[in-house]
Amino acid sequence: MWLKFGVARSGELTGIDEVVRGKTQLTCLYCGGGLTAKKGSVKEHHFAHTGETCKPVSQRIKTKAFPSLPLYNNFTIELKGEELEQLKVLWKEYGAQNYAISKDLVNFRWELKGLVESSGDRTYHFTDLGKIPVGALPLVLFNKVQEPLLLSELASLEGSVEIALSAGLSCLDERRADLLITLAQLRRILVNSLYFLEVKADANCFYKIGVTTRQIEERIAEVERDVRGHYSDVVVNLLGLWERRGNVELYFKHRYQPFNYRIGKLTEYFVFPNVKAVLCDLYGMEPKVLSAVELDAINGVSANNTDG
Repeated sequence: MWLKFGVARSGELTGIDEVVRGKTQLTCLYCGGGLTAKKGSVKEHHFAHTGETCKPVSQRIKTKAFPSLPLYNNFTIELKGEELEQLKVLWKEYGAQNYAISKDLVNFRWELKGLVESSGDRTYHFTDLGKIPVGALPLVLFNKVQEPLLLSELASLEGSVEIALSAGLSCLDERRADLLITLAQLRRILVNSLYFLEVKADANCFYKIGVTTRQIEERIAEVERDVRGHYSDVVVNLLGLWERRGNVELYFKHRYQPFNYRIGKLTEYFVFPNVKAVLCDLYGMEPKVLSAVELDAINGVSANNTDG
């Protein structure tokens, strides 16, 4: 994991995808040092210190301990590669067929993580959480699993800041930085709308998933320009738009990864043998209703007074 946010002169947090490559006017949340945007083709895009890397960031890079949203961009539930492959095999042979799973086939770590649970008589079945690593959980249920975890993570960080503040701990600034990064990430998924497009290009039909904070017409025009770099006759139709559902985009890509279809360097396109099933999955989601905590996150307010 890498540092993905810097502080602008206005005090607002700025993400790595909002700046161009090279030295920036942003500063580090943890130490106040200047930042350079690293946006190459090998490593994940991130901020690095223009000078010497501060100790808090250096330690977090080593331990991969930067704050991140639960089930947002990583769906392995901390399973190791071999464990994940075993879980996928178990799902294919048992879970997908709705067969009972013998206790002898269950890794005890899966049960500890809540990926499977006992059905009685020494048999097990997949939980909703356990269906996420294998991409089997419908979007409506994914939201119901993820959203409480998001709010729980935020509450935990706010609590850690309160403890550090009341006890006068030296880690107060670090904990505040963690909270601000989490609030920034939460705000970004809440202000984005999820869209699903049909793209007819010459004799081909593709589909595109994405998020935007702009008018959808602007995004459609950009998609048309992108695809025209590869095809001549291009028509883009909007099949769905879901406000406040920026949290779903990456899980959708994970869930439907087998149907991903690259168009040159364009990677967010899909070819589905049955797009009606995909649309049912998308339209099965309930409209997003913001809680008071989420409204505060959008408005840049935390339950904790981060100004001390």
